[in-house]
Amino acid sequence: MEEEKGALVQGLIEAVNQIASIGDYSCAVKKEYCNLARRLKLLTPMFEEIREIKEQIPEETVKALVSLKEALVSAKELLIFGSEGSKIYLVLERKQIMHKFHEVTARLEQALSRISHENLDILEEVKEQVELVLAQFRRAKGRVDVPDVELYEDLLSLYNKNNDAEADPEVLRRLAEKLQLVGIAELMQESLALHEMVSASGGDPGAIFEKMSNLLKEIKDFVQTENPNLDAPAREKNLPPSSSSAQTTAVGNHKAPVIPDDFRCPISLELMKDPVIVSTGQTYERSCIEKWLEQGHRTCPKTQQTLSNPALTPNYVLRSLIAQWCETNGIDPPKRPSSSQPSKTKFACSPAELTKIQILLCKLSSSNPEDQRTAAGEIRLLAKRNADNRVAIAEAGAIPLLVKILSTPDSRTQEHAVTALLNLSICEDNKGSIISSGAVPGIVQVLKKGSMEARENAAATLFSLSVVDENKVAIGASGAIPPLVTLLSEGTQRGKKDAATALFNLCIYQGNKGKTVRAGVIPTLMRLLTEPGGGMVDEALAILAILASHPEAKSAIGAAKAMPVLVDFIGNGLPRNKENAAAVLVHLCAGDQQHLADAEELGVMGHLVDLAQNGTDRGKRKAAQLLQRLSRFVEQQKRSQSQAEAQAEQSLSQSRAQQP
Repeated sequence: MEEEKGALVQGLIEAVNQIASIGDYSCAVKKEYCNLARRLKLLTPMFEEIREIKEQIPEETVKALVSLKEALVSAKELLIFGSEGSKIYLVLERKQIMHKFHEVTARLEQALSRISHENLDILEEVKEQVELVLAQFRRAKGRVDVPDVELYEDLLSLYNKNNDAEADPEVLRRLAEKLQLVGIAELMQESLALHEMVSASGGDPGAIFEKMSNLLKEIKDFVQTENPNLDAPAREKNLPPSSSSAQTTAVGNHKAPVIPDDFRCPISLELMKDPVIVSTGQTYERSCIEKWLEQGHRTCPKTQQTLSNPALTPNYVLRSLIAQWCETNGIDPPKRPSSSQPSKTKFACSPAELTKIQILLCKLSSSNPEDQRTAAGEIRLLAKRNADNRVAIAEAGAIPLLVKILSTPDSRTQEHAVTALLNLSICEDNKGSIISSGAVPGIVQVLKKGSMEARENAAATLFSLSVVDENKVAIGASGAIPPLVTLLSEGTQRGKKDAATALFNLCIYQGNKGKTVRAGVIPTLMRLLTEPGGGMVDEALAILAILASHPEAKSAIGAAKAMPVLVDFIGNGLPRNKENAAAVLVHLCAGDQQHLADAEELGVMGHLVDLAQNGTDRGKRKAAQLLQRLSRFVEQQKRSQSQAEAQAEQSLSQSRAQQP
């Protein structure tokens, strides 16, 4: 009970410390959010006092503290968005955001009022402070500060205007000043904030974000027109020359502009019309990457990394930059396809191929083990070849038959069956059929007991199926995670990579993170990080980064003494590894004085300064967060040392004064 109480109170202190570390808030919510953060910081002394209480705390108070912790987590997410989210979105959607704000504050007030602090053995001044916070919450209940009506109406007028209509320069000037979007850094940060909201939506969220992106573009164009000497974004500086001779052909007295390499699709090398981002962070023309995926590839064409999922996220920021570049150079912007949804390809097999599939299905359903093995092997190869075959095989009814023979005692038949399901699952429409046929328990059984190749392909199949979000829950509940962790530890290089991609994908769902930690993944990941020439560093760090936000994972990472390894990667790793190592440290150091002290002692500050200047966009953000926390920690340590020295000196002076 004492340990549980200690962990609960420590969690409350960490949550408040994380809230205290959040930076400045957007003008749309600044007053309300600053007040909320200030009130919550005043609760830390109560938590520290409760931590020191030796006798048992009433059960009702413990329940109230649990509720308060949950409410604090919601408050932290709300406040982070108020600091890092899109300023444009925060103004336009203020009503909805304030509704969430009042819901969270009501939960905080309700949980706090249930803590019988007056009956706890804590200092009277701390009790008075808690009463003050409660009174402030009650007074603030339902109260809404008057928003900046002019700011809202200016934004709304620009948001709703016809694309061809000219925006009022005075309106644009007011917006740029009030939203503090007057420099390239601020404009790019707003672009990134909008882009991250799109990425978080898991797909194309429609016209709302596109209109916001266009609105931001108008503000940006105005700012750059008003300040022609403003630094251009880095991607527009020192652009490498294009290799296409067509782009340098003279037209009249002018040369056709050279298309920046960042604006070209890495597959087609053409100017992108509809740029989309894959899970590795690379951007491609939608139609090109869709063809690549339809051909059965599971890697990023540019980096050759395995894709953690096949989702394609619209790159609104790049699309806006391409349109702006076209406008600047006097050329027509590329026309996007009329629909952003991938077109359904008509598949057709010849009569001979369909007859062959039917014959194979008859063999598959026979009781002859040899026929089953041969048929499963041929279906495996047919499904691997092309998308037409995958559709035809599934439509002929092969999936239930393949699922049935997953439990066969013949290891070779089992291997063919699970690999055939893997190849069929590449077709999106087949994923639902495989799940509804009850395939997951059989695939998990193969993952546990099959041959090494069968286990590897079972892991790859689970990864492919878990691309659909609801399948992540079902696969996690099926017992798949422990054998995936085992494969990650003892598999071949390919097996480890298949297990890693499956685990990463499953851990996108919060409910699977604890299961993965309890399956012993952290020691395995630490071993993969430190194996010389192991080739699994990228995958291990990516999984650690996605797990680190979970409390059990944070404790396990700390227990594994990961700090020196992570600091080394921040200093000497590849860009993506630096980024992920920093992301793990952000969670590890949140509200943890010991981890902050360890990181500072290991010399992480210098590495973070370099990452904040030269890292990836995400790496820069994580480095900035860590630097802020470490700087505050170092300053706090200096103050504490100064106070201790002053007290010691005072005590010495008093002692001398009392001597005769």
